[in-house]
Amino acid sequence: MNEVTNPAIIPAATAGNLTNLISERAWFEPERITMSRPLGDGWQPLTARQVEEEIRATAKGLVAAGIAIGDRVAIMARTRYEWTILDFAIWYAGGCVVPIYETSSAEQVDWILNDSASVGLIVETPTHKELVNSVLPSHTKHVWVMTDDVLSTLRKAGAQISDDEIDRRRNALVPDTLATLIYTSGTTGRPKGVQLTHGNFLAECGNVVEGASDLFLKPGGSTLLFLPVAHVFGRMVEIGAIHAGLHLAHCSDPVGRLQPDLASFKPSFVLAVPRIFEKIYNGAEAKADAAGKGKIFRKAAEVAIAYSQAKDKRGFNPLLTLKHGLFDKLVYSKIRAAMGGAVEAAISGGAPLGARLGHFYRGAGITILEGYGLTETTAGATLNLTKNIRVGSVGRPIPGTTIKIADDGEVLIKGPIVMRGYWQNDGANQEVFDGQWFKSGDLGRLDEEGFLYITGRKKEIIVTAGGKNVAPAVLEDRLRAHPLVSQCMVVGDNQPFIASLITIDQDMLKGWVAANSKAGATIDTLINDPDLIAVVQTAVDEANKAVSKAESIRKFTILAQDFTIAGGELTAKLSLKRHVIAQKYASEIAALFTK
Repeated sequence: MNEVTNPAIIPAATAGNLTNLISERAWFEPERITMSRPLGDGWQPLTARQVEEEIRATAKGLVAAGIAIGDRVAIMARTRYEWTILDFAIWYAGGCVVPIYETSSAEQVDWILNDSASVGLIVETPTHKELVNSVLPSHTKHVWVMTDDVLSTLRKAGAQISDDEIDRRRNALVPDTLATLIYTSGTTGRPKGVQLTHGNFLAECGNVVEGASDLFLKPGGSTLLFLPVAHVFGRMVEIGAIHAGLHLAHCSDPVGRLQPDLASFKPSFVLAVPRIFEKIYNGAEAKADAAGKGKIFRKAAEVAIAYSQAKDKRGFNPLLTLKHGLFDKLVYSKIRAAMGGAVEAAISGGAPLGARLGHFYRGAGITILEGYGLTETTAGATLNLTKNIRVGSVGRPIPGTTIKIADDGEVLIKGPIVMRGYWQNDGANQEVFDGQWFKSGDLGRLDEEGFLYITGRKKEIIVTAGGKNVAPAVLEDRLRAHPLVSQCMVVGDNQPFIASLITIDQDMLKGWVAANSKAGATIDTLINDPDLIAVVQTAVDEANKAVSKAESIRKFTILAQDFTIAGGELTAKLSLKRHVIAQKYASEIAALFTK
């Protein structure tokens, strides 16, 4: 099979816009709890009527400041309640939202504000304001600060603006109106502004909500959003939750607050990138090892994987079921508790999850529904569903979308979720469009039932000196599955063999140092430690099992510094910036290939 279409559940919109999701919910179900905002160590529930009133009052403040229909307004902040309110308030005022990652450099902010011609900017903190002040263009006339009670400030400023004026602006928006300009973090070159319309999001969110109705439309269902809303994946779930009337809350500090926020809010499903699921698994394994229960944990993991695989074969094994029940009390219940205790399913995207981890979580009672998409496809183009899942795949096309595999293996996408094009960049548009088809740049295959499997990235393929084509993702995903490995990058273009740069997970290293009697050792002293090298070699050996000998990693080097967003080696969705890493560690890479 090289092409598959999934018929739309929600047809492409011919009228209306995203503000209708808020106004209609407030009209038809005014007292329904649709959001909660942080209050001390708990949550303050808000009804659909209260949310609409807050958005409308905020929009009036933007109108009073001179924001006109079609104006671009940028938001630079972490995921938080105010982000969502401002997102919809800008649309209520007739504007277009330009997200900026809160980790962005002054140079990146400068480019986005100038390229988008944003007339206003909302930053999260005074520190952000200080950063942007040095590059603020003259056309960006307004800068607001979230932590200076921005919602209250805008409410007061807009007190004299009428509801009729807001409704006039709302009603001026149609499905083809630009809703947002999302600048792709880009692993190469200048970020490009992806133009997504109200119709793009209505098609994406409407069909994802209906397709995954057991998650989004579950009575009493809820989700805690902790991925960046500046990223299209987080934005899709924000809008999807509002579309569905799902109870939505935000966690602005995933490093410090995620565990307590999950425990107190108890979401029924979450969305995350694979690294989160890897960390939960690795953390549980390390905890078990420290308590002398490592063997029990690993046996439980084997049983969970076997149990999930048996589900696919629809077979019943009484002994396996008995073991599964035992480990559910001993191990799996603790994994579920780490995610709040009520999570039954999760959506994973942004990077490959890996079949083993997918089977483990499903066997432990949390079905991870892996999806695939890009900023240019309004997030998900494919998604596994609870009732239609192939662990290891990224699912079938979401309703209304067509997936095709080109002759060279590239994944092509068509449907109402595909962007209008890049902002003021005809050259880039000509590169990625072939008629109605969007060229993803990813390589994949479709199975006989239309499930998509991503096999690599077209431009990331390494060609060795022997002419062997190697997809680095296969090796990198396997390597990162090891508890001690944080990040890695496979290298070997035009070289006689494949090698890798590897960084160490600092949290996991502490436990390893203690368990191996290396008190006082630091990563700088350990990168050449034979014991650590031997452990990493086992991870490499495991990864090499997935490939042929010609594609296998022959040598590696452990780096003292991790790859980070702040360091410039990772994009905001934690993809490797290969060209940056290659430049930064050129001497280390060269050393791998010198005899």
